[in-house]
Amino acid sequence: MPVTTTAKRALRSSKNKEFVNKLILKKLEVAVRIAKRSKGTEKILAAVSMADRAAKKKVIHKNKAARIKSQLAKLLPKISKKATKKN
Repeated sequence: MPVTTTAKRALRSSKNKEFVNKLILKKLEVAVRIAKRSKGTEKILAAVSMADRAAKKKVIHKNKAARIKSQLAKLLPKISKKATKKN
């Protein structure tokens, strides 16, 4: 157990950060699982957003977020080139 006042404060802060980080990570895992199961565009985009947020808050590494986004992007329906080219 911490002895000094600053060590006690650091322990409290550390516990709070751990709780928040676990919450963010759990939400991300659930969002990815739901996106892979449903394969709906909205669910996939929500999971991508969660991955970006987790990487921004440094809960996961940015390369892991990129890997998750890449896997989810493969599930998106293919858009034809004619639909994207609107002259």
